[in-house]
Amino acid sequence: MATRIREKAKERQQAKDKRPCATARYIRISPDKVRIVLDTIRGESYVNAVAILKNTSKAACEPIIKVLDSAAANAENNLGMSKNELYVAECFANAGPILKRIMPRAKGSASRINKRTSHITVILDTMAK
Repeated sequence: MATRIREKAKERQQAKDKRPCATARYIRISPDKVRIVLDTIRGESYVNAVAILKNTSKAACEPIIKVLDSAAANAENNLGMSKNELYVAECFANAGPILKRIMPRAKGSASRINKRTSHITVILDTMAK
């Protein structure tokens, strides 16, 4: 028997993070490769982060730009924040499911090929004045 359901739900709602965020799931790039790019934009302002990503020649930049733009749009439309006052507070890439494939080898054996996926999350926040 559940007790205090409404009270617990209200506590969860109050403790919920109010910062704008966006997540892209099942991106077909290894999380290690995505983390290299995310490390370059962590702590940067939104405008600088977009400029850095547009001038970086890594495959992970394209989905990260999309997630960053989505988080900024969430901040602007849902929370009424200005894009010029935002910075990248947190960004991380977690491992998604691995697509397991095989490559035939000599004498009837096979080697495993792991095609890794990642979940990219970007959390923005306003700069303290």
